[in-house]
Amino acid sequence: MDFKTIQTARVPVRYFEAGSGRPLVFLHGAGGLDLDQNFLNALARKFHVYAPLLPGYGDSEECAELRDMLDFTLHGWDIIDALGVRDPILVGHSMGGMIAAEMAAVSPHDVSRLVLIAPAGLWLDEHPIPDLFSAMPFELPHYLFHDEAAGAKAFTGNIDLTDPAFLQAFLVRNARQLGAAGKILFPIPERGLRERLYRIKARTLLIWGQSDRLVPPVYAQAFQRALPHAELVLIKEAGHMVAFEKTADVIGAIDRVFDEQYVA
Repeated sequence: MDFKTIQTARVPVRYFEAGSGRPLVFLHGAGGLDLDQNFLNALARKFHVYAPLLPGYGDSEECAELRDMLDFTLHGWDIIDALGVRDPILVGHSMGGMIAAEMAAVSPHDVSRLVLIAPAGLWLDEHPIPDLFSAMPFELPHYLFHDEAAGAKAFTGNIDLTDPAFLQAFLVRNARQLGAAGKILFPIPERGLRERLYRIKARTLLIWGQSDRLVPPVYAQAFQRALPHAELVLIKEAGHMVAFEKTADVIGAIDRVFDEQYVA
């Protein structure tokens, strides 16, 4: 992926940009953008897509000033201001969905369309979310993909998940990325979002893989009950990485909900 750079008040931000039409800002999950390339390219055939990296991901700078959920939420708005876009479709996956929901809650009149793809942010004691901070790479495909074998190949590029060289590189990279993500996801991915969801005024689309073993579909119903204007789409034979496994279905769901003619 080719990235550009914009400057925000706190830190330079690296971002992917492609396409034309209605602006759409995509916020990635804790794993970064590596598996989102095909999905973003498909979105770019219909929208003007911006996909920023959070600090500490890829070749982006780290930012110690981002300390808590509010900091990450305001950083999201700083990015949108720096990009110069107004009222984008705001799309977030997993951790990115948690941030997107917070952004729509704190600034409800600036988001009219919101897509949350298996978002984190809620916690149900009877359905605890697995701790990915302690997971080894060979354990991740089970939680992330419906088709674990195909997911493992995509996740590693066919490299042996137990290979020492791969493990070393994985652990170094994860330490950097999850050092940022841990500020809002560790020890559990819950920072009081439930109490703020009522403030969201945006027309909201929830997208979930029926086989999601990381943030299981019971959380989809919890989000739908808490959101004033939410539609839920469950996608068969898809796990937590639903946009990777079922790209066309996810794009189709976004199209069906937000099919109004856009005038720039």
